[in-house]
Amino acid sequence: MARAIVRGISVSTGFAIGKAVFVNRRHHAEVPRQSIGLSLVEPEEARLRQAFSDVEGDLASARDRIPAELAEHRHILESHLMILKDPKLCGAAAKHIRDLGVNAEWALEKAVAELEKAFGQLDDLYIRERLQDVRVMSDRVMARLLGTVRTELAVEGRVIIMAHDLTPADTVMLEVGKIMGFATAQGGKTSHTGIMARTLGIPALVGAGELEELVGDGDLVILDGVGGRVLVDPDEDELAEFNELADQFEDYQRRIYRGCQLPAETIDGYRVQVLANIELIEEVAAVLDNGGEGIGLYRTEYSYLNRLDLPGEDELADKYSDLAAIMSPRKVIFRTLDLGADKFITSFGALDEANPAMGLRAIRFCMQHPELFKTQLKAIARASAYGNVSIMFPMISGLREVRRAKAKLREAQEELRAEGKRFNADMPVGIMIELPAAVMIASMLAEEVDFFSIGTNDLIQYSLGIDRTNAHVSYLYQPLHPAVLRSIKHVVDAAHQAGIEASLCGEVASDPFCVPILMGMQIDCISLSPQAIPGIKRIIRQARMSECKSLLRDVLACRTVGKINRLVRDTIFHKYPEELNFFASLLDNDDLGG
Repeated sequence: MARAIVRGISVSTGFAIGKAVFVNRRHHAEVPRQSIGLSLVEPEEARLRQAFSDVEGDLASARDRIPAELAEHRHILESHLMILKDPKLCGAAAKHIRDLGVNAEWALEKAVAELEKAFGQLDDLYIRERLQDVRVMSDRVMARLLGTVRTELAVEGRVIIMAHDLTPADTVMLEVGKIMGFATAQGGKTSHTGIMARTLGIPALVGAGELEELVGDGDLVILDGVGGRVLVDPDEDELAEFNELADQFEDYQRRIYRGCQLPAETIDGYRVQVLANIELIEEVAAVLDNGGEGIGLYRTEYSYLNRLDLPGEDELADKYSDLAAIMSPRKVIFRTLDLGADKFITSFGALDEANPAMGLRAIRFCMQHPELFKTQLKAIARASAYGNVSIMFPMISGLREVRRAKAKLREAQEELRAEGKRFNADMPVGIMIELPAAVMIASMLAEEVDFFSIGTNDLIQYSLGIDRTNAHVSYLYQPLHPAVLRSIKHVVDAAHQAGIEASLCGEVASDPFCVPILMGMQIDCISLSPQAIPGIKRIIRQARMSECKSLLRDVLACRTVGKINRLVRDTIFHKYPEELNFFASLLDNDDLGG
């Protein structure tokens, strides 16, 4: 039996067996506070700024040397460079040196702690994970100040990379061909480690908190990218078992990719559009390679984050138009800004909100900043001249918001017309259904728009009143809760009665236990991560609509989430045993609910 098992969050599936090699570990030593005389303040501030400059130089060099396999992620290094230039980090640390008369190391640690306090409690997964980027960059600067800069690593043979956290700059130190997998102590589902691992086609897990304590350099480990765990010093039986699982998984992956370009059509002829969720144009290759039929959700927030200024209309229009042209004639749906002042760390101050998740965000934020909103609307409208473009507004709660947003779009189009710029006047307009209020008035909202997109990630949390990232209540995050399923069905029915399309773009769309139920509801379109498309397409192609409708009827007759979960799992495992074989370990200890 393995000496230890470290659990984390799987962000790229697969299995790897090999030696562990640490790229970096967390610097745990407390940084001492040292008082300095007035004559040393200026030299100490210069030393701080030199450390930031040196790290900037390191990252710029790493950006230019990034491996070809990861070239599309060069933007991540650009975002890290922006963190280093942001005055909220270097400027704040320099101010502490001047105001408090302290050493640069302590001043930097204080500046980072203040940022973490200001933004770490926000109910926003993306921001919490970007704070980890700030910590990684500050650690690099700290290493410069302390004189403990790491040199390039020489790795013999193929290894599994371990780290406190991992950035593309770290991979420059390695030969990517020798990397069998990644495991990090920090990070979440949207962390860069998962993006890199999926690009390289290797397993990875993040958020493995005990990794640095339980795994040593050179330890033989099994990285289970399906079950989300690292087995340290496995025995012979475990090695044999995971070698067999790895062979089965690779064989299964080859088979599902062979059919990923085929349409998602059931045996009895029901066709579903399978689109992709992306936030970067560089992800288009993965969409097409995995059989995506278009972009069902383009998250436009990235262009506004990790920078000192706001993007202009021309910059956005160029980016959006490139995406539209590349994907044409495939559909591209641009979601307008789904963020709040908490994400505009540089350009806007953070709002003093007790509950940001229910505060000034998404469409509400845009209405409070009409010029910013109009800039984006004009850019999206301009992109509509180059492809099959649609626009949708997030976090809609009522008719007034929809009508105001549409009026702003018309204003933007009128300005473009006056400027002689091209756009598609008939560009489809949709809304995201992610609030219970929108569910309740779905039939009214359907009269105002061309399509619905159901955002189940937020809809589930708002409906059940839980934060799935909160360890105390995450077990209550139940996609198959009767209230959630009835909400989705109500929205789909309302859309179809009004003659508009109903799509779904949350994580439910990539859940093999949920997709047959969505099929039974006659969902028109699902949108999911590119890497999940082949497996979900395969399930759809083996399904019959008659069986999906029967399953839906049985599910809707159940009164508890526990009964629904048991019914669905028994049914799906019986129907698709091969597809779900690799998910079994994830379900062994899963609470079925009450």
